[in-house]
Amino acid sequence: MAQARALVERLRDPACHPHPVETVAVLETHVSWVLLAGAFAYKLKKPVSLPFLDYGALELRHHFCEEELRLNRRTAPMLYQAVVAITGTVERPCIGGEGPVLEYAVRMARFEQSALFDAMAGEGRLTVEHVVALGRHVAAFHASLPRQPPPGEAGRPELVLRQALANFATLRPACPDPDTAGRLDRLEAWTREASARTAASMARRLADGRVRECHGDLHLGNVAWIDGAAVAFDGIDFDPALRWTDVAADVAFTVMDLLHHGPSGLAWRFLDEYLTLTGDHDLMTVLRFHLVYRALVRAAVAAVRAAQTADAEQARAALASHLALAEDLATGSAPVLVLMHGVSGSGKSHTAVRILERLGGARLRSDVERKRLAGLGPLSATASVDDIYGPAFNTRVYDRLAALADAVLGSGWPVIVDAACLRRSERDGFRALAAGRHIPFRLVHCEAPAEVMRARLAQRALAGDDPSEATEAVMARQLVLQEPLSPDEPYFVIADGGGVEALAGEVAHPDGAAARDPRDG
Repeated sequence: MAQARALVERLRDPACHPHPVETVAVLETHVSWVLLAGAFAYKLKKPVSLPFLDYGALELRHHFCEEELRLNRRTAPMLYQAVVAITGTVERPCIGGEGPVLEYAVRMARFEQSALFDAMAGEGRLTVEHVVALGRHVAAFHASLPRQPPPGEAGRPELVLRQALANFATLRPACPDPDTAGRLDRLEAWTREASARTAASMARRLADGRVRECHGDLHLGNVAWIDGAAVAFDGIDFDPALRWTDVAADVAFTVMDLLHHGPSGLAWRFLDEYLTLTGDHDLMTVLRFHLVYRALVRAAVAAVRAAQTADAEQARAALASHLALAEDLATGSAPVLVLMHGVSGSGKSHTAVRILERLGGARLRSDVERKRLAGLGPLSATASVDDIYGPAFNTRVYDRLAALADAVLGSGWPVIVDAACLRRSERDGFRALAAGRHIPFRLVHCEAPAEVMRARLAQRALAGDDPSEATEAVMARQLVLQEPLSPDEPYFVIADGGGVEALAGEVAHPDGAAARDPRDG
């Protein structure tokens, strides 16, 4: 390690680089150094052997540099360029020269560190636009991965549990005080119990091809905003068993880190976009386990980092915050079923998204699931599909929404059903579902002046970026066919988008005030 540090220090000299360099900055993680030199970045692996990786020998570091190049070209081909040798002597090294090899590095195109999602989040610059783009990026990446049998035990519940428990072996020496030791005991007990509870879901998802060669380390520090797009990089190269994982584990890492950085609404908007595109609502059955697991991964990384540096205050703070987040995630939020109601253009989806940002969980959208049943993508046109809006197909759509809602609620998550629900029988079905599960039910009616609804529909059609294909004619037909809400159906009213935040707060605390019409005071 001392020789490696000396080499890195010498590589700060611009003369060591085969291209124009004015100054060289060095970034350090617990397992690597990154030299920022002119238009390029060079990543060197530390000669360390840890419980979860072995970079101890030069040939191993070379192998894992090649793996890093291969794996990360899948998500960031514009960044990852080549593996280069560092030659010469420690006193006079040369990148890409001839002679004995001292070390290997992955050469990357350099980007500004301010483009990293964790930096953007820390400065309050991360927006819905960014996380929605990331949801699309991750969904496309997962869809591109071959559905082939994973190596060894990868993805099997027993191995996933062993991997999760390994975090505690790293954390306990770093947390010797009795209070934190007790917290770790409780989290370990929860991990074992949650593993047993979700083992059948994990095994089913493995059999269904949901375990693939994923990124494996999809936190915000490994995502950048480059040329107007979200780009994931720096996936796991050192252990196939950590990247051959359920796609839900990749998603959970991002959701967890968005929750850690805040505001929490961004986490649920990322997940909402991913689920919209993939339809993998089944991941909600294992999501909480992976959220806690990933929070503890980051706590363990902070523990390793704290032991490596003399100035460990920041690492200890990260350890404490991730430990607290793991506890919050394990405690969870109470499931509640929120059912939207209203004709096209009334503001249902806008309101549903606001509620989702406060509640968390999953939004189920009839426009999306209708197309999915017809074998179409969320933005595909339905003109070529017969009877997709007919009574029989409509029944299939609502049956699907109910089945998905039941499964997500059964996993302990809130559900927002974003559908028109114009018929009393449709509303009663969801109300009965909530009653059968003994969970709160909230009906939210949206309305707006006719001219406002018409303008919204025209704008949506012009933009072409919404799953809904409703027109003014559809809205007019709905107004005629809808079955009015009855006095025995308690409901909230959102009139022309007003009061959404107040409503979201009330829905987020379902044991509080009863449903009411804000117009009645």
